[in-house]
Amino acid sequence: MAEASQPAEAGQENAILAACWVLGTAASFILMMIAVRELSTDMSSFELLSFRSIIGIPVMCVVAWYMGFHHVRTRRAGMQVARNVVHFGGQWAWVIGIMLLPMAHVTALEFTMPMWTAIIAMLFLGERAKSHRVLAIVFGLAGVLVILRPGIEIVTEGALIVLLGALCYGASNVMMKSLTSDDAPWVIVFWMQIIQLPLALLPAIFYFDWVWPGWADAPWLLAIGVTGMTAHFCLAKAFQLADATVCIPVDFVRLPLAAIIGWLLYSESVSIWVLIGAVLIFGGNYYSVWRETRDGKG
Repeated sequence: MAEASQPAEAGQENAILAACWVLGTAASFILMMIAVRELSTDMSSFELLSFRSIIGIPVMCVVAWYMGFHHVRTRRAGMQVARNVVHFGGQWAWVIGIMLLPMAHVTALEFTMPMWTAIIAMLFLGERAKSHRVLAIVFGLAGVLVILRPGIEIVTEGALIVLLGALCYGASNVMMKSLTSDDAPWVIVFWMQIIQLPLALLPAIFYFDWVWPGWADAPWLLAIGVTGMTAHFCLAKAFQLADATVCIPVDFVRLPLAAIIGWLLYSESVSIWVLIGAVLIFGGNYYSVWRETRDGKG
């Protein structure tokens, strides 16, 4: 009896640890949003993304040197470039959205990313259109309509840009799934930093006014560089410890956190329609992941 209880206790402990790691992911994204807000008054979106890679690349190179640089060779250079161009588009749209919209609004629309991933995977990877995946897409689209309320409210440019960014992230996820058959996750992250630096740096220098940061900007720039890595590291650790059905509900805490921080720091109000739409998007995502996990165990 004691032996039977030990796996259950270990599972509960792993679930608690996974939840803590997901909270680390949420905190990383919220801090990154604050840093973008604080710096965007003087710096362009491309300059902010440049500094993210400028800070991240030395860290990646140190780890690559420790592991051996031969471990970061890619077998699919063309796909790495294509995937990072699309992913960069998603990052740029996310930064623009933070500049134009309340933080809770951006976070709610960002949760549509799994919906776009499912649609693209069905269309281009031939994945089956299972009923729960279709239901997640329907709930996601319903959530978007509730948040934007076209015909009742004016659909803002910022909202459309964030949705475009979520679509880019969805396409990037599908391409990354293809890449993982040949390249390790570490290789993908390493080349993401390398490839995206010129994509951000060249426009920042030649098409926008480059603003040299002062010492007061250093903590926020460091926050952008560090949280860009910690967010993904924490999420990866969480998924190592527990199922997605444990991690996804905890990740949803980002929405109330974004709403509270936006209200406290920037006097942002949160529409009830944003909250209702976010619940619809989350409900569809959670049900789909729950079914995938249950079917996989079966």
